[in-house]
Amino acid sequence: MKRVIGRKVLLMFVVGDILGAGIYALVGKVAGYVGGALWLPFLVAFVLAALTATAYAELVGKYPRAAGAALYANKAFGVPFVTFMVAFAVLMSGITSASAAARAFGGNYLGEFVTLPAVVGALIFLGLVTLVNFAGISESVRVNVVLTIIEAFGLLVIVAIGIYALVSGEGEPARAVQFHPVNGAFLGVLGGTALAFYSLLGFEDSVNLAEECRDPQRDFPRALFGGITVAALIYMAVAFTATMLVDTRTLTGSTGPLLEVVKVAGLAFPPKLFALIALLAVGNTALINMLMASRLVYGMAREGIVPGVFAAVHHRRSTPWVAILFTLGIAVALVITGDVSGLADTTVLLLLCVFALVNVAVLVLRKDPVEHGHYRAPSWMPVLGAVVCVVLALPVTGREGEVYLRAGVLLVVGVVLWFANRVFLRAKGGRRGRSSEREPSA
Repeated sequence: MKRVIGRKVLLMFVVGDILGAGIYALVGKVAGYVGGALWLPFLVAFVLAALTATAYAELVGKYPRAAGAALYANKAFGVPFVTFMVAFAVLMSGITSASAAARAFGGNYLGEFVTLPAVVGALIFLGLVTLVNFAGISESVRVNVVLTIIEAFGLLVIVAIGIYALVSGEGEPARAVQFHPVNGAFLGVLGGTALAFYSLLGFEDSVNLAEECRDPQRDFPRALFGGITVAALIYMAVAFTATMLVDTRTLTGSTGPLLEVVKVAGLAFPPKLFALIALLAVGNTALINMLMASRLVYGMAREGIVPGVFAAVHHRRSTPWVAILFTLGIAVALVITGDVSGLADTTVLLLLCVFALVNVAVLVLRKDPVEHGHYRAPSWMPVLGAVVCVVLALPVTGREGEVYLRAGVLLVVGVVLWFANRVFLRAKGGRRGRSSEREPSA
């Protein structure tokens, strides 16, 4: 692929990939863990994400190829099944993230325009995303660029509202430092951080642009850390504004928490317009994830890792229609059986397992030197990153049992596909072998 992406474009991609449905939908849910100081879990999540980002920064500089965690797991451990399960966990995290976005779409933001049951709104939304996905990659990318600009604008509106409130003396800034954690300070912050982590996901996707960057060894670390920092600062400003202007109980009970901020702001902004912005932001998150998921299934099928039927391409649209329908089917099942916070938490759980392996992989691959120079993470950072990921994946965070059950079921689907494909390939090879045995006698 052509190396055409510079550092500034890469930085914008990282920021755009992180910003999305998480902050629009989950600010209130995070407040339920810590009270008014809901910016704190976002700060802690930023620090923890930065630890894992050091591992990605080293590995993408060392192996500047588009494959991400699956490539690193394969090089470090060399076990095909482990490589497949890492790739499948990333795939399922994309679908669960899109499903969480769909449930957020069907909530209070949509309620500004039409009254529908949340599940019905979410399913209609998934249908629209699927149509864009099916239309073609060029159409989807154009839509993504526009939606990224819109979602960033919406968050800047909230930041502007916060600045105006501070200057004009509105709101209750003291509420933003009120700390009322559930289950004690440590567990409260831990639970809130685990959920806030969802809002910072996306930075790991940027490594798939490695082959198209002009100088990945130099540009990726700066863009990666810079993008996470920019997103985290925006998130903490949004969180501070939300809790300063809206009481914690209202935030916690709303599926459109930032809309509550707009409605009480002294700086007038049309609530319906903001609701539209939020819906488009949520839509962008789902579109990115469903695009990634369907193409990943298609790529696996092309490589013979999952049954070849998933590699079928529509003859007119040139899109992987079977893979799209497969990912849609899983998303529909998730939307019907889960809520926003539960699906977001499932996404986090799946990726925490992947991140833990990536942090271990970077240490294992230190024994595999390369000739070119690249960023090298201080060893203590991936070590601490792996430990943190394991801790955040444990039930001690207050994560509900259904989240573990949902993640387990999704991974079992991967195991079934893996073994079904092996059986199919073995049978196919056997038939070929018997055919070739008959040929000489003919």
